[in-house]
Amino acid sequence: MSASEIHLPAKGRFDPTANGVPCLTAAWSRHWRAAPDTPAIHDPDQGWLTRGDLDRETRVRAGRLAALGLTRGDRILLSAESSADLVLSYVAALRLGLVVLPTNTAYGPRELSHVIEDAGPLAAIVDDDAKRSAIAEFAPSLQLVTPPLEIPDGSPPALDSGPPESPALICYTSGTTGRPKGAVLSHANCLASAEGLRVAWRWTEADRLLLALPLFHMHGLGVGLHGTLYNGGTAVLYRGFRPDEILADIEARNATIFFGVPTMYHRLAGHPDAGSLAKLRLCVSGSAALPASLHEEIELVSGQRVLERYGMTETLMLVSNPHDAERRAGTVGFPLPGVELRLEGEPAEIQVRGPNVFEGYWQRPEANTDAFTDDGWFRTGDLGAIDEDGYVSIVGRAKELIISGGYNVYPREIEDVLRTHPDIDDVAVVGEADPEWGERVVAYAVTKGPVELDTVRASIGDALAPFKHPRALHRVEALPRNALGKVQKHRLSKGEVLPD
Repeated sequence: MSASEIHLPAKGRFDPTANGVPCLTAAWSRHWRAAPDTPAIHDPDQGWLTRGDLDRETRVRAGRLAALGLTRGDRILLSAESSADLVLSYVAALRLGLVVLPTNTAYGPRELSHVIEDAGPLAAIVDDDAKRSAIAEFAPSLQLVTPPLEIPDGSPPALDSGPPESPALICYTSGTTGRPKGAVLSHANCLASAEGLRVAWRWTEADRLLLALPLFHMHGLGVGLHGTLYNGGTAVLYRGFRPDEILADIEARNATIFFGVPTMYHRLAGHPDAGSLAKLRLCVSGSAALPASLHEEIELVSGQRVLERYGMTETLMLVSNPHDAERRAGTVGFPLPGVELRLEGEPAEIQVRGPNVFEGYWQRPEANTDAFTDDGWFRTGDLGAIDEDGYVSIVGRAKELIISGGYNVYPREIEDVLRTHPDIDDVAVVGEADPEWGERVVAYAVTKGPVELDTVRASIGDALAPFKHPRALHRVEALPRNALGKVQKHRLSKGEVLPD
């Protein structure tokens, strides 16, 4: 059949708020009240927080945020490394009904200023002194606090009471303009995704997650932290990813689940203690394609069959390999409960709808028009295929997005910065396959003379986060263009234009 006719209807379409739980924190707090002495979150410095600690401390912090003058619907920016303090302040903001802007900790002043100007937050929780100083210069009216929220107490209004359709998060993601735009995710969207994963992954309160993913990324925040709190399980937080630590803690912490990106699994597979992965109930990979060869290598060294899934910032989780059946390498599996998926057009674009799919970008009506079809399906921009057994595969991207180490990178943003270099006349940036990072950022430049990669990276400085810096730089005599003058990047990635 033609791609436009392939349609996978939703299985178990449901309303995650039908049981009377209006918002995320109302769902989470049920576990806190039921067993307040049960461990919930482990911090590498502070040790364990119980469910009761979460309830009490987030109530206090919600009062402090209210004392700053923040009320339901106000935006608050969050930029901090993983910690119990980050979790507590994040949950407190949601309990108060604030809209959180999780921001990549690698973002410099240029990127932060765009988010602040676009979303208009009234406060920011930032753990880096230099970053706070920079923000204070370009946004002097913004109230700046640190993750512990060491500010005067206040009396919070009613908590955990927002309607399901109210926004919980605005997550900035690259778009067709090259400038990040904010995807608005409601409490209902987040609840739907959490419920779908509970069903699909058999996630229960007996599970303990080793969470080394950053909490500004939806893989770590919207899947790892939200799923743990929703299901009443436990999570062990880490400051960064160290294979030695993760593999040792599988047994030491009685862990059952690990989430990672392909870069992490590449490092784990090459570790002498990789066999420890066999002790986990579930290993999940996402944020970029897991190479089939790495999939097989992990199974060879540990017996663990990694479960690969597929999601986006705008939709949270969409598709997953099955928990109890074959986890097929090179595929992302089947639509999650409540998710409807179709392949439309030639080449076949993946389009989706369901209660987990956002309603649009923050104050971007033109982007919303482009993002959805006339009949209400979200255009993922990814190209897909479905095999004879119904497994979905991602075969390419209609958009030029690069995913490196699990992070989204938009070429135009990098090109705009590189073109400010005095020795670069023209440049095109592409993603090239890399066994460790999934893709690496590669620049092809027309220059006035010899230019060294290290020099170019140094000149970028804080203008771009380090994961956006080129990993390779090729000098070319000219960029390949079509009759309309558009750069034909596929020719660069195939090497048809070679360095001089």
